[in-house]
Amino acid sequence: MLIKIIITLLIIIGASFYLRRGKSSSSKTAQAVTQHSSHPIFNKRVIYSFIMVCILSTAVLWGWGWYDDNQIVTVKISSPIEAMSSQYQVRKKDIHARKITTIEGIEIRLSNQERVTISASASTDK
Repeated sequence: MLIKIIITLLIIIGASFYLRRGKSSSSKTAQAVTQHSSHPIFNKRVIYSFIMVCILSTAVLWGWGWYDDNQIVTVKISSPIEAMSSQYQVRKKDIHARKITTIEGIEIRLSNQERVTISASASTDK
């Protein structure tokens, strides 16, 4: 995830250097050609607005993913062999196929016979 963010930042920095370099090294004839062939979609405000929308949407999606992964749910494990069941408080990101990790840090490995029921946490601690 961190590498994706770094690559995105490098592309944005490279694009900004490219836009600044083109602005300072252009001649009058190149400016005249650019003015005649400029299209509203290539306007700098549109480009910068698009970049900002991309950055903001990425930040919102990353924030929502983090928020959702840290939601606390109740996991009920029922064992038909021993006729017992246990409930644990677990973060969503700590639920895996054969292992869960509780809020207290206890790792629980699951067998094929155990039934796992996940529900929203009933109690809200503030």
